[in-house]
Amino acid sequence: MHSLPHDHTGARIKRLRAERHLTQRALADLSGVPYSTLAKVEQGVTAASPHIIASLARALRVEVATVTGQPYAAELRADELDVLIQPIREALDVFDLGADPEIIPRPHALLQADAEEHLVAVRAGEIKRVAGQLAGLILEATTAAHAAVSRDPWLTLASTYRTAYDVAAKLGYQDLSTIALARMDWAAQRGSDPVVGAMGRYMRGLTYLRSGQYRTGERLVQVGLADLEQADAGRERDVLTGQLHLGAAVMAGRAQDRGRAEDHLAEAERIADQTGEATRVHWLTFGPANVRVHRVSVLAELDEYGIAAQAGKAIQLPREWPASRRSHHFAELARAQMWTGQLEDSFANLLRARKTAPQQARYHQTVRETYAGLEAAKRQLPDSFLSYGSWLSA
Repeated sequence: MHSLPHDHTGARIKRLRAERHLTQRALADLSGVPYSTLAKVEQGVTAASPHIIASLARALRVEVATVTGQPYAAELRADELDVLIQPIREALDVFDLGADPEIIPRPHALLQADAEEHLVAVRAGEIKRVAGQLAGLILEATTAAHAAVSRDPWLTLASTYRTAYDVAAKLGYQDLSTIALARMDWAAQRGSDPVVGAMGRYMRGLTYLRSGQYRTGERLVQVGLADLEQADAGRERDVLTGQLHLGAAVMAGRAQDRGRAEDHLAEAERIADQTGEATRVHWLTFGPANVRVHRVSVLAELDEYGIAAQAGKAIQLPREWPASRRSHHFAELARAQMWTGQLEDSFANLLRARKTAPQQARYHQTVRETYAGLEAAKRQLPDSFLSYGSWLSA
């Protein structure tokens, strides 16, 4: 008996293929996905990797989210998260209307402190609380920025837009995350901060990673690296540079370009050896540990799941890492272990992902695809496995 809805990724692919009057063989030829793999994915026997999903989405000429079923509307309604999205969307829409005469913003120091606290909270997994408070903060920061005589309020506004991106991306609203990043870039330009601008390029690149447009994503990384050349030399610039290389490494891995992926990882590792762990520099968790974690992700993208699982299991995460980053690593490790048949270990890491950041894990595509892969394996797993599926789709 299935614990997740029967409308899984494979079923959606089959439906989309039928709507376009394509045979499995035709879709396999168009996408470059092996026919046998496509057949197993559609049947729910094999989990779909991000590379396969992106390849099929391009061939079907739909967004990746259409294939994965994001955002997960029923679960968002059950958690009363869906009603928090529209106010954020509306707050992002008034970016260029100037100061709102009905809003009297608090002193900049208080706005800045709230914006910083939101960045920390969303990384601690408190998505719902942040989403409930964010729209009001964006509106207040927008008025403050338009009335400002200095650059700092614009950078605070950029920070609130960054949090809007975080919330939207974690809940599966990819269109909203793209809008939030456009606003972030707009505010960063007015704040004349190349570091914040480069960070926006990095995050925008991640949206293209998720949509399977790896070439565009890597071009954005290159623009971000060029932006950073205008920044003052120092640890802050080094951390952002290293993080951009990590993002580019995963994109290259998902594009099955081992050489470029290794080059970006090597450069990130060189920089991390100089910076050390830098978890508080723009809350990017850059450092040697993050390089090792990204290496696991790259190995998985290159279908080297056995090596990825072995390397991932040996990683000791820094104590100061935020819950969201820990949960993401556990999900990635679970995926690698699922593909290598380490089912008990894989499910144990899905449990860790849930325990560490439950709101994030519930809407995490990798968590859901890995759970579906474990279920398809049809082997003995504990009773808690079924309850986990019920939690995902409640």
